[in-house]
Amino acid sequence: MTGFVQTLVNGLLLGGVYALAASGLTLVFGVMNVINVAHGAMLILAAYLTYTIWSHTGIDPILSILITTPIMFGFGWLLYRVAIRRLAGTAASMSVLLTFAIALMIEGSLGLVYQGTFKSVTPSYFDTSMQVGPIYVTTARLYACATALVIIVCLFLVLTKTWVGRAIRASAQNPQVARLVGIDVKAVAAFAFALGVATTGAGGSLISVLYPFLPASHYQWISRLLGVIVLGGMGSLPGAVIGALAIGVGETMTTAYISPSWQTAVPYVVIFVVLLVRPQGILGRRTRQDIVTA
Repeated sequence: MTGFVQTLVNGLLLGGVYALAASGLTLVFGVMNVINVAHGAMLILAAYLTYTIWSHTGIDPILSILITTPIMFGFGWLLYRVAIRRLAGTAASMSVLLTFAIALMIEGSLGLVYQGTFKSVTPSYFDTSMQVGPIYVTTARLYACATALVIIVCLFLVLTKTWVGRAIRASAQNPQVARLVGIDVKAVAAFAFALGVATTGAGGSLISVLYPFLPASHYQWISRLLGVIVLGGMGSLPGAVIGALAIGVGETMTTAYISPSWQTAVPYVVIFVVLLVRPQGILGRRTRQDIVTA
């Protein structure tokens, strides 16, 4: 029983980090109907930024979030102005093609700079743990999960309690009506995309502590995050949190009771099962196809 609880706790701690990593992906889809498959590459880019900052200055990777998040916000805004805004009015499949190309460019650039070698960030608490009764909690996972949850709560408050958040939600639900009440939908879309990319700054910093990474690691991460948002419901932030916790627990249970080699298959199995049983996800809404929109 202790082993099961230990595995469950480890899965929930990982799921908290996955939730932060997936929050920006589901936000961008909900507001812009853009499937940003470059999101995983952006996480790895932020992880390399964190590694560079840590190796040259010794700044704790969690504190480096204060640096990587604004950098990735600016990168997201610039990317929107240069490329993403041209997707307005096109099918979601076009966003997959464009953002996949962006992911390949990020991967290639990181390969040139860092020579495609594995990197990891190992602060002083990297290999320490805390004991709570019979359960041992890895310090790095605990810090990462706590930081991720704080950022998710802040993101949720921004989306629900501020004028900008209301403008984002209005633009996502009905852009035509949003324009009628004076909302600049294009500016809101730019901010929402940049905000979604900014979450990769924080997520990448946390991931750099938990996992070794190399430029091609983004394939593994985008598959995991797509599994999260498909399970939770595309465009739903609470759904992304639920999906992330489920994926985290599923991966740790698979590693502990089946085989570590099957861990990477968990997101794909989740996507397959969810699309068969409940295509809209746990908190997603089924869209009627018999209604013609203007």
